[in-house]
Amino acid sequence: MRRRKLIVLVVAVAAIVGAGAFAVFAADRVKGSAAGTAAAYFAAWRKGDVLGMERLVHQPPADFVTRHRALSEELHVESLALTPGPLRRTGEESAEVPFAGVRRLAELGAWPFDGTLRLAVRDRAWKVLWTPETLHPLLKDGARLELGEIETTSAEFVTSEGDRIPHDSYADAYLDPLKPEFAEAHTGWQLLLKTPGQPDRSLLSKQPAANVERTTLSRSVQAAAARALDAVDDSTIVVVRPSTGEILGLADRLKDNYSAVRDVFPPGSIFKTVTAAALVQHGLDPQAEVPCPGSYTVPGFRTIRNDGEVDRGIITFTDAFAHSCNTTFVEQATNRLTSAALAETAAAWGFGRQMVTGIGGSCGTVPATDSVDTFAEDVIGQGEVVTTPLCMAALAAAVENGTWRSPRLLSKEQVRRVDGVTSEDVRMDQRVVQALRDMMAAVVDHGTASGMGLPAGVAGKTGTAETPDGRPHAWFIGYRDDLAFCVFVRHGGSGRGAAVPIAVRFLNGL
Repeated sequence: MRRRKLIVLVVAVAAIVGAGAFAVFAADRVKGSAAGTAAAYFAAWRKGDVLGMERLVHQPPADFVTRHRALSEELHVESLALTPGPLRRTGEESAEVPFAGVRRLAELGAWPFDGTLRLAVRDRAWKVLWTPETLHPLLKDGARLELGEIETTSAEFVTSEGDRIPHDSYADAYLDPLKPEFAEAHTGWQLLLKTPGQPDRSLLSKQPAANVERTTLSRSVQAAAARALDAVDDSTIVVVRPSTGEILGLADRLKDNYSAVRDVFPPGSIFKTVTAAALVQHGLDPQAEVPCPGSYTVPGFRTIRNDGEVDRGIITFTDAFAHSCNTTFVEQATNRLTSAALAETAAAWGFGRQMVTGIGGSCGTVPATDSVDTFAEDVIGQGEVVTTPLCMAALAAAVENGTWRSPRLLSKEQVRRVDGVTSEDVRMDQRVVQALRDMMAAVVDHGTASGMGLPAGVAGKTGTAETPDGRPHAWFIGYRDDLAFCVFVRHGGSGRGAAVPIAVRFLNGL
């Protein structure tokens, strides 16, 4: 009996000891795993289950849910992608999981970031050790993220094809002043990091789109014009489409703030195009034989000389134009024309006429004079005659097309907006036009621009204008098909030596 009681007592003691050991084992057991907790947290984060995330965090801040939802709302987050890396043990009861994330913002697109999810055993369970950097690594030291609007007023000009204006096009001086006229307000966005005590840092931005306006500039023509001037300072090329008046190219490298559109210069022999028009209109046949002596003295007045005093004898008026005989033009003009008649013809070909371009501009002047000496100089583009490269490009275009049109850099509607008016096209005397075409073709065929490498089909006129303050100005105007141009090199020397080579590079570069 005593033995049976002893056995029962031993069993009871063993049971009590076993129960106590089980209780100790159960009390020391850790709930879950680091990998399981991390996977559950990422799954809840992807779904936007912020309450589910909060339950997995050790001592989450009171604003945990609010902070997550506010970030998504304020940054206009459309989606969130998370890619966890492998779990790394950092101790017996700690671990971390590196991860890559991509938030897609409605206004700014994809915004990638890298983070680390830290975990540890707390209260016998694996928990997330959350800090603001878990939400985004930049959210430390009280930093916050802010999405803001950027508002600017701007305009951008493009070519007629809709392309950007070529780099180093030498057209900025004309396009930049137009921008305020066409600028419109547009809104962009930027994501800022705001850290107390530090300057704001831009993380992402989307600049406002400028108001885009098309010009008449042709990308290929503008590029060819600019490249033709690359090696020549103080020069310009103006290119016009004769059939419309559109400025296809406007490359301006003139120095000292001179403008190919607004500033006037003595034209020299390219003005003989206007004088020839006046002489033909007043009865001089282009094939009429005329003298071209080395020098000619206007009876009772001054003496005019050819370049080098070259005496060509008796030649046709067309050849006198081709070889740019000063003496022929002065003799014929002083015998057949008056100063007023020359000024009237110049006015018909654009001088003194309003240039409605969208960028301002003038054509020049041919003042009537009572001085025979001044008139003799005016006839050959010296004296008081002055013009702009823009005007002479328009004149060459009128010869090619038979109609004078004001050059324009913008559409007719845009020009009306800037200038308030548009210009009327003027049909020229077709008999005079045809005579000028033949004369300008002769210049390239066997005259002052011959043998220079100009492409087939080019017609033109060279000019060398004496100046009181340095070397002569060099000019060359011309056209080929539906493209007319004026090349001007300020103080460049002779038209043949300085201006024609630029035209060759330009035309061959198209």
